[in-house]
Amino acid sequence: MATSPQQNEQLVRLLARVGQRDQAAFAELYSLTSPHLFGVALRILNRQDRAEDVLQEAFVNVWNQAGSYAAGLSAPMTWLTSVVRNKSLDWLRHVKLADESTVVMVNDDGEDYLPQIADERADPQELFAQATEGLRLRHCLGTLEAAQRQSLALAYYDGLSHSELAEHLRAPLGTVKAWVRRGLEKLKKCLDSNPTPLRD
Repeated sequence: MATSPQQNEQLVRLLARVGQRDQAAFAELYSLTSPHLFGVALRILNRQDRAEDVLQEAFVNVWNQAGSYAAGLSAPMTWLTSVVRNKSLDWLRHVKLADESTVVMVNDDGEDYLPQIADERADPQELFAQATEGLRLRHCLGTLEAAQRQSLALAYYDGLSHSELAEHLRAPLGTVKAWVRRGLEKLKKCLDSNPTPLRD
């Protein structure tokens, strides 16, 4: 999707507002970009239903990570496309692992069946602990410089390597490695100094 400078500026503004939890901006961003991003997912997954699911998951990521987007480091459509691309690839890896690990058993009547799997969902107390931990992490991410925050988000949420980060952010490899290293050091220091959950 080729975007004009004016369109780029519009998307940058929308992402900034989404980073501030502006729901109207999120709806507008979705309307403007989802047709192209759906096409990206569809090309990778080759099925409409899967592409629709991945697109929704990708926009959940966008809602949660828009604050880490730094306009000076990558074009907005490049960033959005990378989120969808990585979500699609994650889905393919997940399906492959599921196919490889599926065990089909045969009962006494010679019929195939799948064994019952224990419910591994977290209990309410664990979910609360995860939520409060997430608040601490979000607070500490907010203390990082934009380049450090975006580098860490792309590396850990989207699984990009140092070389992929350098290409994506259009920055020298050594610079990207420094952003990640310093960002991790600052993040660890912040988390260590804030052991108790923070209010949102």
